Amino acid sequence: MTIGQDFENRVTRLLGIKYPIIQGGMIWAAGWRLAAAVSNAGGLGIIGAGSMYPDVLRAHVKKCKAATSLPFAVNLPLLYPSIEEHVQTIIDEKVPIVFTSAGNPRTWTAKLKEHGIVVVHVVSSAKFAAKSQAAGVDAVVAEGFEAGGHNGREETTTMCLIPAVRREVDIPLIAAGGIATGRAMLAAMVLGAEGVQMGSRFVCTPEASSHPGFKQSVADAAEGDTMLTLKRLTPVRLLKNEFYHRVELAERSGTDDAGLATLLGRGRAKLGMFEGDLTEGELEIGQVSSLIDSVIPAAEVVAGVWNEFIAANNEPLLYVK
Repeated sequence: MTIGQDFENRVTRLLGIKYPIIQGGMIWAAGWRLAAAVSNAGGLGIIGAGSMYPDVLRAHVKKCKAATSLPFAVNLPLLYPSIEEHVQTIIDEKVPIVFTSAGNPRTWTAKLKEHGIVVVHVVSSAKFAAKSQAAGVDAVVAEGFEAGGHNGREETTTMCLIPAVRREVDIPLIAAGGIATGRAMLAAMVLGAEGVQMGSRFVCTPEASSHPGFKQSVADAAEGDTMLTLKRLTPVRLLKNEFYHRVELAERSGTDDAGLATLLGRGRAKLGMFEGDLTEGELEIGQVSSLIDSVIPAAEVVAGVWNEFIAANNEPLLYVK
């Protein structure tokens, strides 16, 4: 597939990429193959460290470096175990960019930047975007309520969140949540974003490390097939399956936090997204899954989104008189 015209803005310059299209660092999906494929296609690929032990992350970084000469990043959830070892791996392996999430960016931003690493923090509110800017991050990802996986408690949609964050910060802003097309990318840019991060769309690629059955269930999803749940523990958007319905029943019947934690157990996300148990697994995916109907190579995703963005940007605006 041919790809449209070149483009440059603060996000492409900061990250050293051709197109301001960034792949989300999804657990159990974002390994080195996907990250390298997206980077080689002109976007920014991200290795998701949230599901990796320190030795596994180091192996993925080494393989990604061997598979691409272009910039890539590591997504680092700050509240996860082994954070110190992950940071050391990132420094040792000279990873150029880190996307931090799920924690206070003040904790590690200064140390990472001492080593010349670009730091981008993921937020779900304008308040946390301002705090991230004050902490010294180079850019923020503002992720709306539509996004898959763990989400903000505020339930602010992307269309409301992006202009609110743009009003609060001066640093580069990347939009996430509900974006899988070039038209959605254009809408986010009009609202004040300078790039987009997509997770669900990149789950449905051959290069994603998630289970083929999970990928197909995402491609088969219809409108209304996901829901934000477990809000009293850690809010997470899930594809509806038997496990989801048991969680929903437990919440409606007044099960306390301890009971919900017991029901969730350990390893549910791995069971569903990596091992392919579509009944009992935790299937984290975004609302935009209803617009995804195929599993296609990551390079085709980048090219398709970018070409649609360019075409939509060149269309005349329609005004109702």
